[in-house]
Amino acid sequence: MPASSKPLPFPPAERRDFLGLLAASTGAVGAAALAWPMLDSMNPAKDVLALASIEVDLSPMEVGQSITVKWRGKPVFIRYRSEEEIQQAERTDWQSLRDPQSDAERVKNSAFIVVVGICTHLGCVPLGQKDTSERGAYGGWFCPCHGSYYDGSGRARQGPAPKNLVVPPYDFIDDTTIRIG
Repeated sequence: MPASSKPLPFPPAERRDFLGLLAASTGAVGAAALAWPMLDSMNPAKDVLALASIEVDLSPMEVGQSITVKWRGKPVFIRYRSEEEIQQAERTDWQSLRDPQSDAERVKNSAFIVVVGICTHLGCVPLGQKDTSERGAYGGWFCPCHGSYYDGSGRARQGPAPKNLVVPPYDFIDDTTIRIG
């Protein structure tokens, strides 16, 4: 061994192993740093999470009145039904409908019907929320785009709509407040 050369602190084989581990760990940290923003971007946005559930105060509503609220970017129709509307919805021979559901299956309090206001045919917004709107022969909602008629329980009665208006998940918090979502 020449006198001018100093011995290495560790053998060359161990040095290669250390450099290999250092390169691999640096690559893993770099890959994680690149992957995290992409994975995080798949999470719902804060504005969407804020609309995941909404509370609606029904106390200002009067019998026969309808309101529209927005939930998850969709219109939700809420109608305070009269006793006549309730009886008509309950009297309907629901087993003969194309999407058979009884009125009791669609409501949690018979006075209020809550449905997503999007036609099940092609996604239009049906008429029937205003007092002056066309409600059709069944007293519910009417989609003029293709002629779908829904009854006061949101069930498809006539026209090309294959399904009833969707009932969103909702619960009564108290007698006059519901939480949708």
